[in-house]
Amino acid sequence: MLAAIAAATLLNPLNSSMIAVALSRINHDFGMTFAEGSWIISVFYLVSAIAQPLMGRLSDLYGRKRVFLCGLVVSAMASMLAPLSPTFWWLVGFRVLQAAGTSALFPAGAAMIREHITERQASALGVLAVFSSTSAAFGPTIGGFLVRYGDWPLVFFVNLPFIVFSFVLGWRVLPADRQVRKSERGEFAEELVKLDPAGILLFAACVIGALLFLLSLRGSPDFPACGVALAAAGLFYLRERSARSPFLDLRGSLAHREVVSVYLQFVLVNVVYYCSFIGMPTYLQDARHIPADTTGTMMLALAGSGVVLTPLAARLIDRIGPKPGIIFAALCMVAGSILLSTVPARGGIPHLLLALVILGSAGGFNNLGLQTALYSFVPQEEVGSASGLFQTSRYLGTILSTSLLGVEFASGVDTPHLHAVAFGMAAVAAIALLLSLLMRNPGPPAKQQT
Repeated sequence: MLAAIAAATLLNPLNSSMIAVALSRINHDFGMTFAEGSWIISVFYLVSAIAQPLMGRLSDLYGRKRVFLCGLVVSAMASMLAPLSPTFWWLVGFRVLQAAGTSALFPAGAAMIREHITERQASALGVLAVFSSTSAAFGPTIGGFLVRYGDWPLVFFVNLPFIVFSFVLGWRVLPADRQVRKSERGEFAEELVKLDPAGILLFAACVIGALLFLLSLRGSPDFPACGVALAAAGLFYLRERSARSPFLDLRGSLAHREVVSVYLQFVLVNVVYYCSFIGMPTYLQDARHIPADTTGTMMLALAGSGVVLTPLAARLIDRIGPKPGIIFAALCMVAGSILLSTVPARGGIPHLLLALVILGSAGGFNNLGLQTALYSFVPQEEVGSASGLFQTSRYLGTILSTSLLGVEFASGVDTPHLHAVAFGMAAVAAIALLLSLLMRNPGPPAKQQT
């Protein structure tokens, strides 16, 4: 059971990270600029931000196994059809389908584990976390070798063995869902209405409008898109404040200044991290003409350093609380960004790798530190909704990073434009540092509980 679920849950983080190395080849094949090509990344995170909580709710209503297996079928369809895309925008459409399908797997799978694995449940959930984090960290390396030896379609086809394994095993071993009685169909329809479709549409309109406006800043600013984003943001705020079952709960924990600070810091740190994570593979391939497999290996400097330092971050938090680690991470982001802004146009690969190691080191402290701080600042009964908003903050930071990259790389992917991106990263990191200094340290988790 655990093998079936774990093999499926790695698909979403894997596909969100492998594409970073494939983006350069996709843009070349379809004749797209970096700004246009960045939609293939932004749309995946936008759909995932919306679909993950929705799929979790649907699995509660309609059955965890049903939603899990349906998600695998949708993922398989997207993975098979994406390489056959006749145009770039068809490929974007299949990425939407892929994001929706893979978003069903973690919430449905984790719910089955919580319900049916009663012994060592924490260890079982920990296995899912390891699969997710490891697949995301090594996605660029895997993607680099796939692109080098089979071009970008392999980035999609590689999903199929995992999907087939998980589907066949899951069909046989996952616990059966209870049958939905006829009397419950009306209740089911009412529950679907409670998913807040109006809030979801307004959230999507706000993010898409903001993306269109930000990506237009290199040329003629798209003020109508900006107007749509602002109007949708205002209506979304009013809607979520009054909705009985809102898509994002804006009435609870968001009333606390420290909680808002944590969410904002998480947005900012993800802007910095994903500017490197998404932008660097394209820069290395287009500006430095480094092969895709070598590029993927070099990206381990960014992703691997965060994975290695996470256990150290956990011990530090257990001893003195999350704030010192968060401040250290912010300093690493500032230092790494400044170092990246001084990379020479020729040579300087050790210089560049050192910048990536420093930027990646921040990730190990930021993710765990900010999550620990969040859980200490919100009441126990609001931890679930707070976790959802925390993940939404991650997706927003990622989407904003693709906007910054799209604006700077729109007229060319070269070292001067990389320096401009790095200066923007340094400015964002400086704001995160200021917020971390102003944040109260809640202390070690054990002392919080006592």
